[in-house]
Amino acid sequence: MNVMLFHSTYGLRPAVREAADRLRAAGHEVWTPDLFEGRVFDAVEDGMEYHATVGADELLRRAVLAAAPYADRGLVYAGFSLGAATAQTLALGDDRARGLLLLHGTSDIAAGASVDDLPVQLHVAEPDPFETDDWLSAWYLQMRRAGADVEIFRYPGAGHLYTDPDLPDHDAEAAEATWRVALGFLDSL
Repeated sequence: MNVMLFHSTYGLRPAVREAADRLRAAGHEVWTPDLFEGRVFDAVEDGMEYHATVGADELLRRAVLAAAPYADRGLVYAGFSLGAATAQTLALGDDRARGLLLLHGTSDIAAGASVDDLPVQLHVAEPDPFETDDWLSAWYLQMRRAGADVEIFRYPGAGHLYTDPDLPDHDAEAAEATWRVALGFLDSL
């Protein structure tokens, strides 16, 4: 599979590169665009401040430009937290998308979004302050109405960005379980 993997609000951290390497080792071609143009943050608040300064529209423009040269290959869009939201937006707007792999995040669904059985897999902590049960229930129903084939995997006790070994949220057991399931998902596409 051809995978476009977007980083979180922390920026293009080593954990994102390691995830890309893990996917490459499994035989996938992976791109990791740097939407923050080299900036990496140690605190989520700093990353969110940068996001607010640059603006959501500009970051989405950067993501579209990063994906455009590869879109004709039929991309699987993937991302971590804020990057998952970006991946979701792009996948729902790309009729050639092969799949959507969301790690730690989702996004609002544009009115009128429509896909034809797009395979979607979401991995989130339980509980997750950014992905509450009520939100996920509504999100799931909206994605299904849009035509997506959605699977959700919850990881009790894990922190929000539990796949990043350099963050306090890290949960090694949940991270390994996530990667096993996610690799199976990619292999099935």
